[in-house]
Amino acid sequence: MATTVRQELEDEFLSTIRKGQEIALDALKPLVEAVQFVIPTMPTVYVPFADRLPTAREVVADGYTFAEHLLTNQRKFADELIDEISPMVPHRAAPKAIAATKATAPSKATAPGKAA
Repeated sequence: MATTVRQELEDEFLSTIRKGQEIALDALKPLVEAVQFVIPTMPTVYVPFADRLPTAREVVADGYTFAEHLLTNQRKFADELIDEISPMVPHRAAPKAIAATKATAPSKATAPGKAA
């Protein structure tokens, strides 16, 4: 199946984003290693109800689940919007119909009522 220009641009965009993410992760690893030696060992502190807080992974997962629902909702809305306004939008005519219309339309070069 042939790819479209839009698909190629999307793939290139996503690839560029991923490369940037990899660069950020590669830069973060040595930083984390360096900081671990500098930060003194922290004593364990009891924080009430801390065990009830979500983990960082749970917060991220919940955020993406919400975003997925939001995008699904917006997609449904956009589709419904298109359905509602489509009667107002002229439909695309087939190329043969367009050519036939141009052939039968009066020429703009001649004045009304005068023969060419």
